[in-house]
Amino acid sequence: MAGYTVVKLTEVEDKAVAFGLSPGLESRFAREPLELENSGMSLFRLAPGFRTPFGHRHARQEEVYVVVEGSVRAKLDDDVVELGQWDAIRVPPETVRCLEGGPEGGRFLAFGAPNVGMGDAEPIPGWWSD
Repeated sequence: MAGYTVVKLTEVEDKAVAFGLSPGLESRFAREPLELENSGMSLFRLAPGFRTPFGHRHARQEEVYVVVEGSVRAKLDDDVVELGQWDAIRVPPETVRCLEGGPEGGRFLAFGAPNVGMGDAEPIPGWWSD
């Protein structure tokens, strides 16, 4: 039996559709399809200027975001950070974060560890408002 799992991230179900956030957001949570035991990984796409309608923080999970295409703005507590292609940012669990697509939109990977399941995240609706 093989000790690895191969998944095409663009074929993982887009959960943003079910929550009415498409086409501004694409969110493909790959933790289960990849059979990850100790971490999590997701692929996101934000349309130009689209801001997720909620911030969130975690109880235990640290995250790393890597922009692979376009650009993204991230609000991290009181700071707003501009991220371009191949920029990576680590976000500790307790930091509230929210992301917005840059002028041309952005695609990014999110990695989280440890794998604590969905109950670790605390969503904060409407957290980033101008």
